[in-house]
Amino acid sequence: MKKKKPNKLKILNDPIYGFIQIPNSLIFDIIEHPYFQRLRRIAQMGFSSLVYPGANHTRFHHAIGCMHLMQKAVRVLRFKQIDISKEEENALCIAILLHDIGHGAFSHALEHSIVNGISHEEISLKFMRALNDEFNGELSLAIEIFEGKYPRKFLCQLISSQLDIDRLDYLRRDSFYTGVTEGNISSDRLITMMNVKNDELVIEQKGIYSVEKFLIARRLMYWQVYLHKTGLVAENILVNILKRAKELSEKGEDLYASSALSYFLKNQISSNNFSDTTLQMFSKLDDFDILSAIKEWTNHSDKVLSQLSQIMVDRKLLKIEIQKNPFTEEKLNKIKSKFSKKLDISESDIKYFVFTREIRNQAYQSEKPIYILSKKGKLKDIAKASDQLNLQALTKPVIKHFICYPK
Repeated sequence: MKKKKPNKLKILNDPIYGFIQIPNSLIFDIIEHPYFQRLRRIAQMGFSSLVYPGANHTRFHHAIGCMHLMQKAVRVLRFKQIDISKEEENALCIAILLHDIGHGAFSHALEHSIVNGISHEEISLKFMRALNDEFNGELSLAIEIFEGKYPRKFLCQLISSQLDIDRLDYLRRDSFYTGVTEGNISSDRLITMMNVKNDELVIEQKGIYSVEKFLIARRLMYWQVYLHKTGLVAENILVNILKRAKELSEKGEDLYASSALSYFLKNQISSNNFSDTTLQMFSKLDDFDILSAIKEWTNHSDKVLSQLSQIMVDRKLLKIEIQKNPFTEEKLNKIKSKFSKKLDISESDIKYFVFTREIRNQAYQSEKPIYILSKKGKLKDIAKASDQLNLQALTKPVIKHFICYPK
């Protein structure tokens, strides 16, 4: 009996865009690959669900949404007589589908604790190269565009720029799942207004207000959602839990952990020694490994690890103060010594419970401008083309400082 071939032309139902078509069997096979399926087990917004209970969507949702918007962008540009070949379209869809594949569990927390010598972009590239070997070089063009090395600049800008497909999806998606309406941009209108001039991705003049709203929405989403004080505390506690676990592991302590997590706790990982084995291990590491370990570590004999883990599991987080100026060394030391006595934790270990960090938010970077195409065919930076006074203000980075300590 002949083996029945699987149907690879699937349609997915997305709560934001409705039905999404998988364009071809190569992309279907990439989505089916274990490397990509791992994204189902990684939250798009880390611990934001501790603040916004609906924010439980995953990197998988986001990647599929990006692929859908990319198909739309290609259709719009072709309609405006911009020549994009079938190969280029396919490469764009693959590149945007895989742009986040290197994200670790709980997004950025791993990069600052146990896999701290290499960025998620570099890991994405390693995954793409490994998949390229498996798929007989069919991802070569996608990798070239992803790296920004393809001669047609506007194709690279669709993947990575200040108005790329990634941002058009995550702002709208995160706004939908958090219920924060300030971030709800019209990705449809922005894509419809796209054009290409001098190999540069531009927005036609009639789309200027949509771009203004997009930039302001981005600023508001950062302060209200991505840099929300409770989310900040949670992410920093997670970083400290993983740092402590790594410290204990390096001293020979045997910690409860999945084989993948154990590998990263016991080894110093950097971009120099990130081998194929490391990539395989990384592909098995997700939010579930981290959460199950933290639940178990609440019973650990090490006071620092168990207390931090308990704080996280029960959502009894640290207190946070945010201000414009850095906190003085004097204030930090005063709080440290107070809680060192109160919690009976040594001066050297209190840094896990009392710490300062900084956050920055820059909604618009004028060195990589978004160009507006005037009716006369001239290009103008949005910051100059707009009569919105606060767009100029958005080009300046805003830096704030925060201190965390027990309640």
